[in-house]
Amino acid sequence: FQELDMLPPGIKCPPDRIKPWGTAHAVWVCREVVQEPFAVINADDFYGADSFRVMSKVLSDKNLKEGDFFMVGYRLANTLSDQGSVSRGVCTVDANSFLLDVVERTHIERIGGVVMYKNEHDELIPVDDQSLVSMNCWGFTPVFFDYIGEMMHDFLSGNAANPKSEFYIPTVVNQLIKTRMATCRVLPTTSQWFGVTYPGDKPMVTEKLKQLTVSGEYVSPLFKSTAP
Repeated sequence: FQELDMLPPGIKCPPDRIKPWGTAHAVWVCREVVQEPFAVINADDFYGADSFRVMSKVLSDKNLKEGDFFMVGYRLANTLSDQGSVSRGVCTVDANSFLLDVVERTHIERIGGVVMYKNEHDELIPVDDQSLVSMNCWGFTPVFFDYIGEMMHDFLSGNAANPKSEFYIPTVVNQLIKTRMATCRVLPTTSQWFGVTYPGDKPMVTEKLKQLTVSGEYVSPLFKSTAP
């Protein structure tokens, strides 16, 4: 589990810390039990079967290098909620589908037909609704644990006293890309992402899951008991 006191040597957890340390820290605590290329997802999001197929294929490649990382990309327009604003990692990708940058944007919603986000000054900024975004479906090799550990020490040295500070996966990936220590290829998928950001999203998600079952993409029941 992601215990708050699981930190690099020399860093102590403040006694008043309640909030988890973020997605990068959540990955790092698995370092002693994962020795193979691996995928990371949010537990409360639906990514679709094709997303797992394309990720499995690249992570199973025998020619995979330790600095080869991956991310399944989704179109921003397909990840919005009718119930309110959302936060998304908006990506910049080159002509060969390699990630150049991912920036966390908050309070994203469609206003008057235009998708906007709020910047740090609470100003509304338009953003292309066809932009690729990260929904935290990543593929890494075990060397990623080492990179997280190195960067987390620096992050916590300056942020441990902030009770709201979090260390995110995109922070690590961005740094590795910009220093050319790794590449991150954005993988296309035919799957549609969806999730329950707000309680009002539940009927939509329920209906979409039903449609996937009716179409035969998923069997029902999904899991069968093996108990005698």
